[in-house]
Formats: sequence, C-alpha cells, structure tokens
Amino acid sequence: MERGMVVAPQPEAVEAGVLVLRDGGNAVDAAIGCAIMQTVVDPLMSGLAGFGSLQVFMRDGRHECIDFHGKVPAAATPDMWLDRMESEARDGFGFVLRGRVNDVGYQSITVPGSLKAYCEALAAFGTKSFADLADGAARRAEEGVLVRPHTYQDWTLGVDPDRLNDIARVSQTPAARRIHCPNGTMLRVGETMRNPDMARTLRRIAAEGPDIFYAGAIAREIADDMARNGGLITAEDLASYRTTRHPPLCGEYRGIEIATNHPPGGGIMLIEMLNILEHFDLRSLGHNSPAYIRVVAEAMKRATIDKDRCVGDPSFVDVPVGRLTNKAYAQNLAQAIERGEIAHVERVDGPPESEHTTHVSVIDAAGNAVSMTHTLGPPSGVVTENLGFMYNGAMGVFDPRPGRTGSIAPGKSRFSSICPSILLENGRPFIVIGAPGGTQIAMGVLQTILNVLDFGMSMQDAVLAPRFSATSDIVDVSNRIPRFVCAELERMGYPVSRSPLSYTFASVHGIKIDDGDVEGGADPASDGMALAV
Repeated sequence: MERGMVVAPQPEAVEAGVLVLRDGGNAVDAAIGCAIMQTVVDPLMSGLAGFGSLQVFMRDGRHECIDFHGKVPAAATPDMWLDRMESEARDGFGFVLRGRVNDVGYQSITVPGSLKAYCEALAAFGTKSFADLADGAARRAEEGVLVRPHTYQDWTLGVDPDRLNDIARVSQTPAARRIHCPNGTMLRVGETMRNPDMARTLRRIAAEGPDIFYAGAIAREIADDMARNGGLITAEDLASYRTTRHPPLCGEYRGIEIATNHPPGGGIMLIEMLNILEHFDLRSLGHNSPAYIRVVAEAMKRATIDKDRCVGDPSFVDVPVGRLTNKAYAQNLAQAIERGEIAHVERVDGPPESEHTTHVSVIDAAGNAVSMTHTLGPPSGVVTENLGFMYNGAMGVFDPRPGRTGSIAPGKSRFSSICPSILLENGRPFIVIGAPGGTQIAMGVLQTILNVLDFGMSMQDAVLAPRFSATSDIVDVSNRIPRFVCAELERMGYPVSRSPLSYTFASVHGIKIDDGDVEGGADPASDGMALAV
C-alpha cells in the first residue's frame, strides 16, 4: 500500500493524526495522536477521563482489542437509586432518575480508562510516546480552537426536555463554565475556546507518565475533589483501574471476516445482525425500500432484545456469546422475519440516549490499522479546578433496579453500543470502521457495511446514504427517507418516527482498502474529514 489515511469527526484531529504519519509514526501512533487532539477540540465528546474501545491490527500478525470501559466506583450499591427511577430511554440506553443524579454531577462519573488505554496501546504497538504526541494538542489548547457548527449544535440542541443539553451540563462546575462560557454564555460558531488548564495537564502527564493520573498527584487532586463534592470515586478506585485486552470477537459475512469488540461493547450485536441478514438477498429488495427497511429493522430489534436480556459486563454476567453469534441461531431469527413476525422490544417510556462520543479510523502505508471509539457518554458536567478535562457521565446507563443484567455493582462496566471494527479479506484489512452515536452506533455501522458489501457503494457513498434505526418498536428514520416509504412501513404495522436531521443515527467514519488503494468515508453530521498521506 502506497499511502495511509485518517478519518475522524474533527478536521483538527484528523490533521494531527496525519502529521504523526508524516513524521514516521504508525497507525497506532496516529490514532492516539488524533484522540488526544479530539479531547482538546471536542472536550464534551471525549477526554482523558472517558472510556471506550480500540482495535489494533498489525501486519506482523498481532491483532488485539483493548477495552477501557468506565467502572462503577467501589462505594456504589445496586439499590442506591432504586427510589429515584422515572423512566427508561426509548432506545434502551439509559435511565432517567429524579434529580438526574446518574446523568450529571459528581455521582454520575465512572472510573475512567481512556488515558490508560492510550498509553498501553502506544507501549504495545506504537513507535512514539505520549509526550511525543501531546505537545501539539497542548499548544492547541493554549492557543484555542474554533467552535465548529457541529460542536455548537451538539452543545445547544435539546432534543427532549428530560435530557439536559450541554449548556446545562457545563453549568455544573465553575471550571467547566470558564472553558465553555467564558463571557457568561456558551461560545458560538467561529469563536475561540481556550483551555490552558488542559494544556498544563497534558504536559504533566507527558512529563511523568499516566501513573500521575491513576496513582500520583493528579489522582490525589481528583479524589480530593470527589470527596469534597459527594462523588463516588476514590484514590483506590483510580489506582486499581485495569483495561481488558483480548483477541477480537470474530464473525463472517458473505465471505468477509468481521473483527470487532467483545461485550460490554456492541460488537456482539453487529455480528448477530449480520448473521441474520446473510439469509436475505438484500440487493434484490432494493436499498432503503420498505421491504429492505422491514427486514433490517427486524434484525436490529432482535439483536436489541438479546442485548437487553443478556449482554453486559462478562465479569458480572454470563453473556451467551457463542449462542448470540451462532449462525444456526441467526437462521432461526431470520426465518421468523421471513414469516412476517414483528418483534416486540420491552421499554419503560422515556427519552432517547445522548450521543457524546467520537471515533477515529486509521490505516498506515504498511497496512497496520486501528479503529477506536472513545467517549464521555454523556459528559458529567464536572471539571476539577486546574485540570481542564471533563469527566464521563457513564453511570446514567446502569439499571437502578437490582438483579438485572445492567444493574449497578462495584467494578462493573456498562453496556455500550460502541463497536470499532475491522473487516478482513484474505487476512488483510478491507474496511476499518466505527462511529459515535449512542445506542445507534451499531445500527449505523451495520448499514454502512451493508452499503459497501451488498450494494457495492464507495465508502463515502456508504456513509452518506440515509439511515434508519429500530431499537424499540418504533422505526426511526432520517429526514431523507421518503415519506411514501414510511407510509408503506406503517401499512405493514410499523410505527415510524421521523428525525428532523438529514444525517443521523450515528456518525460513521470508515476506510475501504481495495487493491492497496485507500478510500475514506467521513460523516458530514459531525464535520467529519478523511485525509490521506
């Protein structure tokens, strides 16, 4: 292969990754360099105190996933919020509690894993250090970044009165307000966001390594802030945090190997849906026809039902991975869809899940590849004085009812739809793909893969094609799905909900490698960019 490529939602972050490749770094170096810049330019989407999952494919035969989900602090208990429950998100990805204590503020924060994963990936597979990669991001944090249209929309758009927009989130702490509302109101498109505290924190980590965050001076500052404000995280929680590393979860679709992440990530849903859809001639149904949407939506619903029932943190839940990824099991589900059976997804009425996540896909000229999705999921609104980064708000997805797959337990990680994936043909990367987008991530990645493999689209066309989703009994469609298509779906017995957005249901970012040529697809919904080097 003659060149590499970086694809991500933020142009500044893509540029940072490409500069790493131009400086001799490999795909892992570029992915982490991009991720560090993403924490500066989109600090409510990702950060040092976030979580996520990454997959690394190295041409020397190493192929590994690093899972760095946030973990429930040791002080939490399964029933601590039982009397506060109001509703469940309609898409099944979170719970609304009285006082929103699980969604914003100090108790909404899980023990973060992003920084540890970045540094582990560099140590195991990279050629550069965190210090090599952090300097540019630190300088950008000091000098400031322009607020982009997507960033401003994400900050200000409130899609449901039961979910806080980011204006409300950054009002939680004075340090957050200084970054995002320096003049008393949220920064607008084209204005400059400066974060000198973030720059200092990046340089402190560069000088002393990640241990300063988990067991050193920064860890003590975090723990002291939590203790002062009723947070659950302690110094012991930070010191005991560990990532999970293993070979990818693998499946196969029409002769292409699918390598993705393990539970509690969403890769298991992706494989199950592809196994179901392999039994249909999707091309003959017609792209985004009523018949096509019905079949794919039913596959989505059945994977969602299985996720709700039995997919969680495998350290706490016996996840039946073998059954859910089994071809024979998928055939039985496909036969039910062929018979016209309509699946029912149980829900406690509530609003949709927030989508505060970002992604990076990278391939280098040597054929090494990385797909990484990292997030704050959604942001807690909390920034500790002098540190400059926001903490995740991942406690919001845990079920406040004890005894369930997603119930709260110390040390437990939440389910997440993130599914950074690499598709391989003849043992070489063919597609490197992933997306931000809350519970819609697996659904967006699924449709983009189908667009390439079943409909022969280019990667950019596959990303641009209108999407839909079914994570409840309702089929949600983007505003570019024609109304006459929706009318036919309704005649089939499917309630349809139209999004006001033309580009929605995840923001997919992918790379297709065909005979050594690289082709990027960047989602315009998040100001995405693909850049080759």
